[in-house]
Amino acid sequence: MEKMKSGFPKNFLWGGATGATQYEGGFNEGGRGKSNYDYICSIPNARKKGIRHIGELDYKTYCYNKKNENKLYFPYRRATDFYHHYKEDIAMIAEMGFKVFRMSISWSRIFPTGEEMEPNREGLQFYHNVFDELHKYNIEPLVTMTHYELPAALVEKYNGWQSSKLIELFLKYSNTLIDEYKDKVKYWITFNEINALICHPFTSGGFFIEKTGKNYFSAIYQALHHQYVASALTVKYLHETAPNCLIGSMIARLECYPYTCKPKDVAATLLEDQINFFSFDIMARGEYPKRMYRYFEEQDIHIEYVEGYENILKNNTVDFLALSYYMSYVVSDDEDKREEPGYLVKKLKNPNIPMTDWGWGIDPEGLRITLNRTYDRYKLPIFVVENGLGTYDKFVDGKIHDNYRIEYLKKHIEKLKEAIDNGVEVLGYTTWGCIDCVSATYGEMEKRYGFVYVDADNEGKGTYNRYHKDSFYWYKKVIASNGEDLD
Repeated sequence: MEKMKSGFPKNFLWGGATGATQYEGGFNEGGRGKSNYDYICSIPNARKKGIRHIGELDYKTYCYNKKNENKLYFPYRRATDFYHHYKEDIAMIAEMGFKVFRMSISWSRIFPTGEEMEPNREGLQFYHNVFDELHKYNIEPLVTMTHYELPAALVEKYNGWQSSKLIELFLKYSNTLIDEYKDKVKYWITFNEINALICHPFTSGGFFIEKTGKNYFSAIYQALHHQYVASALTVKYLHETAPNCLIGSMIARLECYPYTCKPKDVAATLLEDQINFFSFDIMARGEYPKRMYRYFEEQDIHIEYVEGYENILKNNTVDFLALSYYMSYVVSDDEDKREEPGYLVKKLKNPNIPMTDWGWGIDPEGLRITLNRTYDRYKLPIFVVENGLGTYDKFVDGKIHDNYRIEYLKKHIEKLKEAIDNGVEVLGYTTWGCIDCVSATYGEMEKRYGFVYVDADNEGKGTYNRYHKDSFYWYKKVIASNGEDLD
């Protein structure tokens, strides 16, 4: 038997990740239209008030925010202003030695309302400029076609992904991206964390439950169905027109454990796992699992299926799997601890692992477990496209000493290496928010992930100047040594 090589492969893609909604800014420049995120306003002290997500707007709040947009602060409109800082930011990640940079394209920058006959040429040119700048430093772009974003006009006219019309409009958008950038972008992802729609209908799907006339989960899985079909048809177009490119699907993967060894807790954990893997089952295997049809029946979930969807899904599966991993969680079937399966952030805490300042469990071992389980299940290459520690950073005399971030990433990279040594095929690793960006949950700047500090606060006040953190130099050393030097 041939001895397996250990360690990271020579062509391993080290880098970092961002998303246009939280990072790009320039919301009213270059012909860009408004997106759903442009109407999410800041809510001071939202966490202390018990709000779980400032972006989950109902229709009444959306209309209020739109009517009063000159009086409210919308943190995602400027974000961290990559639109004006892209050359500086790319030079910084090049200094760290990035091999790959994950970013997303703003749908409303390309088709401002989503229904234009022709794309916005100024928007297309902006991303050409970004890709050219990346290639100047030999950095490979990894592009997410939509990262929690769609034109606001499609929210208002069609109730977002609740309508099958969005399949056609998304294909016009995604096919335009492929035609325009297929010679500059090799790696593509259709939807960011597609399974987040289960708990985030507005931010992930651009629709209002109360306008659907359906129960909550019928509306959720209807919108997901439309996204699955749109993703598969995008895969089809890329495979036909850009065979040198690779396209993947992405989920938010949170490894789950039974809260106890009671059989009912194990059974509840199994269901949680089945729902968490559901999107991969469809996009990697090309079919709805029978167990999910049973779940739909038990939960009174009714879907209007797109004609011919079974063949569309079956014949257009993805080339690789992408996942975010931040934490693991525990599942209980006890009535006082039971939570809705599929929700990405749980209230029940694992007493055996430490927590971040935002209450997310720190579990590096869970990353190794997740990678092994995912690869065993699908036998497809995996891209870890988000992982990182969101916490407070102290900016003192132009310096940020973030040894806590280094320790977090070091332990996760060690477990990533173990998974690779176990035979898991991992294409690359991109840490989330490599340059500080606005939080997706609360619109905060104070929850920071990056190797680069952006001088801005929760109200958008600051110089927006960029500063290296200690972790910047550490990650530079990690990349230069191909993951061997983690000290």
